[in-house]
Amino acid sequence: MQNMTHRTRSGITAVLTGERHGWRSKLLFAGPAIIASVAYMDPGNYATNIQAGAGYGYTLLWVVLLANLIAMLFQSLSARLGIVTGKNLAELSRDHFPKPLVWVMWAISEVAAMATDLAEFLGGAIGLSLLFNLPLIVGMVITAIVTYAILLFEGRGFRPMELIIGALVAVIGLCYLAELLIATVDWPAAALGMMQPALPDSAALTIAVGIIGATVMPHAIYLHSGLTQSRADVRNDTDRRKVLKFSNIEVVLALAVAGMVNMAMVMMAASAFHQGHSDVAEIETAYHTLTPLLGAAAAGIFLTSLIASGISSSVVGTMAGQMIMQGFLHIRVPIWLRRLVTMLPAFVVVAMGVNATQALVVSQVILSIALPVPMIALIVFSARRDIMGDFSVGPVLRTLAVVGATAVLALNFILLADTFGVPMPFLVG
Repeated sequence: MQNMTHRTRSGITAVLTGERHGWRSKLLFAGPAIIASVAYMDPGNYATNIQAGAGYGYTLLWVVLLANLIAMLFQSLSARLGIVTGKNLAELSRDHFPKPLVWVMWAISEVAAMATDLAEFLGGAIGLSLLFNLPLIVGMVITAIVTYAILLFEGRGFRPMELIIGALVAVIGLCYLAELLIATVDWPAAALGMMQPALPDSAALTIAVGIIGATVMPHAIYLHSGLTQSRADVRNDTDRRKVLKFSNIEVVLALAVAGMVNMAMVMMAASAFHQGHSDVAEIETAYHTLTPLLGAAAAGIFLTSLIASGISSSVVGTMAGQMIMQGFLHIRVPIWLRRLVTMLPAFVVVAMGVNATQALVVSQVILSIALPVPMIALIVFSARRDIMGDFSVGPVLRTLAVVGATAVLALNFILLADTFGVPMPFLVG
């Protein structure tokens, strides 16, 4: 999976052998978590976060926080798997699970990859069409061309790709920092929303599951193990421990930024829309409503961040799709074919006249339903000493992982029960 330049690889080796020191040398290890973090700031997050903030104010911020903590745990486990075994999660699944189960896992993961790309691709296209007053289909074509052009940089070594994605992440983060400076945030209410779990009604539950699906992403769990599997030439367990230390620090920092961006999205929507515009549920409506409420600058910044999010996450989604197919089936298809297959559903949705933002929210619910597959596989492999050796996770981490996966499974089960009309008396209001 990893196509590192010789200069980067030799630099990493020099750090591990003690020949290079200083904080700048540690930056050579940065990249995998930054790329994976893009999945936590994709346009699906925009759709669910706008609905959460507009409809429920700051009430659902605790869901964003919980999802981010679960994401940190599972991304660190995924990175650990790749560093220790030299294989990614899909490859290990193919090697250790029965063939029928592998086929089922691959099928579910492919559906998740298409749902992911639907959200990412549509998000970038919506941003372009609104910002430049273009037809949505034109925005989609531009998004397709730009993402494919960025994907071509992978052939020059992985470091250029990491720098491009990192720059787009910085754009998203700076945009939402600016949004928080423009919007009037009720900080005490936001703090309460983070610390006090509440689901006011079944619609809030649907959005909460969407937030989980948009934040803890199946393809990101697969991808992170692939990004770390051959990044450093580890010679022994001492090297592995050093690489793991750097990886864990990067995961916490990168996903902390992603978590803050998601919370900023909810807070901006709560500040701008909850009082008087609580029915705002679409990206297009949010943009048009932001202009008179917070000014043209806020609306333009919102779209700029959406375009950066759509393009970067679409690139990362295609990379993950490649790795999933190669890992499960041992098949590698040309990047242009992979890009074509994963973006076709987005064109079909637009051609059918389906509401774009509603399609984004539904795609996130699909992702949340598919999420237990890689989560459970990751828990199984990371706890097996025959695979991980001395790096198998201990009882505390294993328990936390099981609790996190159980929380996601429980939310999914409740969502399905609500969808089929099964009463849930514990939902207040």
